[in-house]
Amino acid sequence: MYDLKGKVAVVTGAGRHRGLGEAMAKRLAAEGARVVVTDIGTAKGPQFAQQHIGTTSEMDEIVAEIKKAGGQAVAQVCDVLDEGQVAAAVQKAVSAFGRIDVMVNNAGIGYLMTDILSLEQKDWDAVLNVNLRGCFFGAKHAAKQMIKQGSGGIIINIASQAAKRGFAGAAAYVSSKHGLVGLTRTAALEFGKHKIRVNSICPNHVTTGLGAWQNEHFSAAGGQSEEQYMAAMRSRIPLGRVGLSSDIAATAAFLCSGEAEYITGQNFDVSGGEEMH
Repeated sequence: MYDLKGKVAVVTGAGRHRGLGEAMAKRLAAEGARVVVTDIGTAKGPQFAQQHIGTTSEMDEIVAEIKKAGGQAVAQVCDVLDEGQVAAAVQKAVSAFGRIDVMVNNAGIGYLMTDILSLEQKDWDAVLNVNLRGCFFGAKHAAKQMIKQGSGGIIINIASQAAKRGFAGAAAYVSSKHGLVGLTRTAALEFGKHKIRVNSICPNHVTTGLGAWQNEHFSAAGGQSEEQYMAAMRSRIPLGRVGLSSDIAATAAFLCSGEAEYITGQNFDVSGGEEMH
C-alpha cells in the first residue's frame, strides 16, 4: 500500500515472535524498507526474564523470515538502557544500508505491574528507564544522524492507551507512557525545522506475547476468567474487537509514508474507538 523503497528503518524491541516490533519490522520491510531488527538479546535478571525479552536467536529468525519474504534486514543487539548501544544501533543502519530514515522506538516493559503501595523503586526505575529514557536515546541519536544526512526523517514512539488514561495497578507503566506523549510533542517541535516528523502510536490491548501475559495477570487480579476479561474488553470497544499487531503495523507504515508528510507531534489512538481524544 505504501512505497517505502529506499528508506532504512531501525525498530527496537523487534526480536520477539508475536510482538508489535516484529509486526512493524515485517510490514516496513514488505513495503520496501531495509530494516535493522533490534532487541536486548539475552535475559538480564528477573526484571528482564527470557519470557519477556527478544532473544538473539529470535532476532535472527525474524531477520531470516524477512529475507525469505524478499525483504532486507539485519539484526543488532541493543539494550535501550545503554545509550551507547542505542547509538550503535543507529550506526548499524548506516554501516549496513548507508543511512537511517525511520526510527521506531518500540522496546518497552509492560509486565512489572502492581499497585502503588506495593511498587518497589527498582521496578519503577526499570519501567520508566526502558519505556521513556530508552525512547529519548532513540530519538536523540536517530535525529542526530538524520540531521547529518540533511534529508529529514521519521521517528515513531510506541506509546499506549495508557498514555491517555490511568489504570489501577500500572502506575509506572501509565506514567512512562504519559511521559512519552510529552517527549513526542517536544521532539516534534525541536526537530521540525530539520524535516523530521515525530509521532506516537497509542494502541489499546493487543494480544501479543506480552498481551497474553497481561490477559492472565489482569483477569486474575479482577477475579475473572480470561474469557470474561476479554469479553468485557470487547464490550467497551465500539468496533467490537481487540487490537491486532497488524493494526499497529499498518499505522506505522502510513506514518512512514509520503501520505503522512504533513503530520507531526500527534499521538494516534489505534483502539477501535475505545479511546477518543
